[in-house]
Amino acid sequence: MRVKEFMESFQKVLGGVTLQRDVPMKKYTSIAVGGNADFMVEPDSLEKVRDCIAFLSAYPVPFMVMGNGSNLIFSDEGYRGVIVKIGPRLSKIEVDGTRIVAEAGASLAAVAHKALEHSLTGLEFASGIPGSTGGAACMNAGAYDGEMKQVIEETLNVDKEGRFITLKGEEHSFSYRHSRIQQEGLICLKVVFALEKGDKNAIQAKMNDLNSRRREKQPLNMPSAGSVFKRPPGQFAGKLIDDCGLRGYAIGGAQVSDKHCGFIVNTGTATAADVINLIRYVQQKVYERTGTLLEPEVKIIGGNTLWNS
Repeated sequence: MRVKEFMESFQKVLGGVTLQRDVPMKKYTSIAVGGNADFMVEPDSLEKVRDCIAFLSAYPVPFMVMGNGSNLIFSDEGYRGVIVKIGPRLSKIEVDGTRIVAEAGASLAAVAHKALEHSLTGLEFASGIPGSTGGAACMNAGAYDGEMKQVIEETLNVDKEGRFITLKGEEHSFSYRHSRIQQEGLICLKVVFALEKGDKNAIQAKMNDLNSRRREKQPLNMPSAGSVFKRPPGQFAGKLIDDCGLRGYAIGGAQVSDKHCGFIVNTGTATAADVINLIRYVQQKVYERTGTLLEPEVKIIGGNTLWNS
C-alpha cells in the first residue's frame, strides 16, 4: 500500500481530523519505550471517532485505539498502521445528581475527584489508577477491592463498522480484567457511573489513605506500565516474583521494581526489547520454580512492514 494514496483518501473523507505521521510512541506511553507509529489521529468528538473507525475498518490498513497508554508497550519497531488516540480532546465530565457521565478520554483520577467535589462515594478506589475512563471500563480496572463493574451503569461504544452500541448493567459481562467491550472489540466512548451520596470528608479521607498506601508500595516515581501481570487465582504475582529471587533483576534499562515486584520500571535507558525480554524472563523463572504461568496484564504491540514508497 502506498502512503500517499492512504493520506489522500483519509483527507478526502476525514478532512476535519489531523493525520500525524511518524509519532514516537514512547511519548504516549507511561513506560516511555517504543518506536514510531506510522500515523496517529486524535478525534475531538464521538462522531469523529465513529467516522475514523468506519473509514479505517473499510480500508486495508491496521489500526488500534488507545487511551493514555498506561498499560501498553510498543516494540522498538513501532506500529505499522494508524493509532486512534482517545485522550484529552474527549475528556468532558458531567455530573447529574448521583450519576457522572464521562467521555472515554477523561482520566479515571479526574472522574474520581469530580465525584469527591460533589460528595459522591463509590470511586475512591479509582483515584490513583493511572488510566483513562474508556480503557478502565474495557478492562474492568480495579484496585483495593474496588472494580469498575461496581460503579458502571452504562457505556456508549462504537463497533468497527461505525455503529453506536449502548451496553447497560450486566450486558457488560464484567469479570476479572475483562468485559464484553474488550471481548467484542468495541471502542468505549462514554461511561455513566452510578454513585451514592456520601460525606465529603470521609470520601477524602479514604482517597488519602488509599493513595498513601499506593505511594508507599508502588514505584510511582519511575516510568512503568503499571502492574505487569494479572493476579493468579489465590496468589499474588508480585509475591511469586519476589519468592523467586527476582526483586531488582534487570535486563538493560528495564528492572523488576525493588519496591513492588509486580512492576517493571524503566530506569532511564530501557528499550522496548529490554522490557519485553524481562517480562518473558520473569514468566520463565516463575513457571520453572512454581509451576504458575504468569499472564501479562499489559499489552505488547509490535510492528510489521506495511507500506510501499
